[in-house]
Amino acid sequence: MHLLHATAPTVSDTPPAASPLKSFGRFELRALLSKSARSLIWLVHDPRHGQALMLCMPREKPNSAAALEHWLRMAHGGERVQHPNVAPVFEIGQVESWPYVAYDRGLGETLEERLARQKAPLPLDAANWIAQLLEGLAFAHEAGHAHRDIQTASLVIDAQDKVRLVGLEVAQEVFPASVDFNTVTRRAVRESAEEDVLCVGLLLNRILSGRPVLEENDLQQVVQQMQPIGRELVRLGWETPHPIPDPLRAICNRATDRQLRQRYHLARSFWRALDGWRQAAAYDSGGPIVLLLDKLQRGGHLPTTISGLHRFTAGSGLETQHASALSEFVLKDMALSLELVRRVNNALKQAGHAGETVLNMQRAIQMLGLDGLQFAANGLKPWPGTLAPVAAELLRQLMARVTKAAEVAQALRPAGYDGEVVQLITVMQNLGRLLLQYHFPDDAQQIRQLMVPPEPTEDQPNPPAMSEQAAAYAVLGCDLEALGAAVARHWGLGDELLQMIRRQPLDAPVHPPRTDADTIRLTCSFANELVDALGLPEPRRRPGVEVATRRYAKALGVGLREVMEALNPGAHKPSTAAPRTGDTAAPAPSLRQRLTQRSGS
Repeated sequence: MHLLHATAPTVSDTPPAASPLKSFGRFELRALLSKSARSLIWLVHDPRHGQALMLCMPREKPNSAAALEHWLRMAHGGERVQHPNVAPVFEIGQVESWPYVAYDRGLGETLEERLARQKAPLPLDAANWIAQLLEGLAFAHEAGHAHRDIQTASLVIDAQDKVRLVGLEVAQEVFPASVDFNTVTRRAVRESAEEDVLCVGLLLNRILSGRPVLEENDLQQVVQQMQPIGRELVRLGWETPHPIPDPLRAICNRATDRQLRQRYHLARSFWRALDGWRQAAAYDSGGPIVLLLDKLQRGGHLPTTISGLHRFTAGSGLETQHASALSEFVLKDMALSLELVRRVNNALKQAGHAGETVLNMQRAIQMLGLDGLQFAANGLKPWPGTLAPVAAELLRQLMARVTKAAEVAQALRPAGYDGEVVQLITVMQNLGRLLLQYHFPDDAQQIRQLMVPPEPTEDQPNPPAMSEQAAAYAVLGCDLEALGAAVARHWGLGDELLQMIRRQPLDAPVHPPRTDADTIRLTCSFANELVDALGLPEPRRRPGVEVATRRYAKALGVGLREVMEALNPGAHKPSTAAPRTGDTAAPAPSLRQRLTQRSGS
């Protein structure tokens, strides 16, 4: 039954004129702000209070007294949801069994009105609005309430760009008149919450693209046309009013992915990804980076697997014969190696040696001394740290892969390059991945799940998998390289090292190195790509190794034979790397001196 009676407006495709003769109970109807298949939003004047209000009401009248009672009970429950991004309710009432929720018009204009006035908001503004909406929506969902009809008029924005959600619990699900509402409410809220999150993703697409999704204003109609219900795909196009940063594009596309398992299921997860990018884009730090640095401060970077260090060093001086043995011992433990790098370079930075970096472990041990080494080891959490057994096993597997990549990089390094430096650069090219797995294992698992190829369809028999970078964008709002670089910068590593720990992008051509730093960066990137290829399913393993080899062969002067020897631990000894035929990269004692010695020593 639609809203039709003597004192109320007729619901039709044409909004009624803003005339005081049109009324709904005591309210004078001024304009229809929104109309969807499930709800209406009217701008009205309330003569009793002398102010403008927004009335949100269901599109259809509750079909029984029990249904009306249930509607009012749920609406009053939504009224008790107090959050800065949920609009406070002015009044809940009914007119001839038509229920409504009223809000103060002074809260701001609707998003629909803002988009009519400002057709092309900046991507950062869009992310800011949607992030605020998600904060309020997540709080409401966690309190057991859903919206069920999020539209462009469901959020109001004030002059300071503060966003509030209106219409909570207005568009309630319609059940048969005889249903027991107590048995269906929980299920309805849970399912409707996921639909709310999808509609927020459609809102983000609408703002960024500058036009209605699928040329349809009612987002509920869009949902019905999308896979898996319909046949339409919703992805953010490339013709947008402003360039869309890759992380924001990945977040938007994940929210409306054709595969249900790839989408955000919780408003809180969607918010975390969007807020992470929003803060990073606005302040060049923040979001997951700030959270990670805080965890490093309180819990260290990685747990240590080492034991017996005190017995190994007891009675030893700093004689030369012990330095190499200690270095070899320390390098077997990734956490202790990174901790010594952090401590020695932090000390250099505080001493005023700007731009100077130590990555040679023997040199770091000599500078810190045995007491400093023991103190560093004692400051690390023992394995597995804070991790549950399953997450600890995943971290162990990741560390084993990184260790393998470091061995391969040492085997492939040109003659004259310091093996310890190459090993540590290879590890630090994976720093973001390692830290994510330890400190945010649930996020790491989400990223892995997004990288699984979607189910094939008739239209896409071989659907591509999401890249690690795109998956990280969709979960965190930033990529893993940015996490690792932020931590390395926090540790006091210089700009040259920050450049070396960035892997060669997979979609960028590999050019011959022009500097020693380029040579090391490319060698370590090559090794990491080779080990990634070894992690592929068996039929794709050898082709993956060959693809990586072709990418780097000309730049580094290597062939498949050298690569296969490096991948076989018994075929090549890293400490005896020999010049290769046609190798144009010169030995680099100057780089080793810069990396391992203090100026003037």
